[in-house]
Amino acid sequence: MRVHLCAVGRLRGGPERALIDDYLTRFDRTGRALGLSLGGVIEVEYRKGGGMAAEAELLRRALPKGAVLWVMDERGELLSSPGFAERMAGLRDGGQGDLAICIGGADGLARDLVAEAGLSISLGRMVWPHMLVRVMLAEQMYRAASILSGGPYHRA
Repeated sequence: MRVHLCAVGRLRGGPERALIDDYLTRFDRTGRALGLSLGGVIEVEYRKGGGMAAEAELLRRALPKGAVLWVMDERGELLSSPGFAERMAGLRDGGQGDLAICIGGADGLARDLVAEAGLSISLGRMVWPHMLVRVMLAEQMYRAASILSGGPYHRA
């Protein structure tokens, strides 16, 4: 199953970019033997004046056809790392070809896009900057692959 990280805004460089690239490379390397791979990072450019509705439309157009949609949302479900891994494995084992996980811009995601998602995930009760959410999600993707492979990275 190809996992696509879809986000509003473009991350140009810096320490966040280095961390994201590192974790996504680790995910792709570890996941390939498990039937998981990085489908890519899809970034849509924020357009002033359109708000979250315009961002949602840009994301919808960028999503791979037939992909299951998961969204990052502060009101979403709190998952453990093994729980996240199990959900991902369940889609893979069910024959799903693509999973798209969306991160909104600074104001989050439009409620109608959140309602369309098969899963809404929260990283906790605190609100995080959307660029840090990318890092945290990339790390959890790698952690999920490590858990599913029985690797030593996840020590819980």
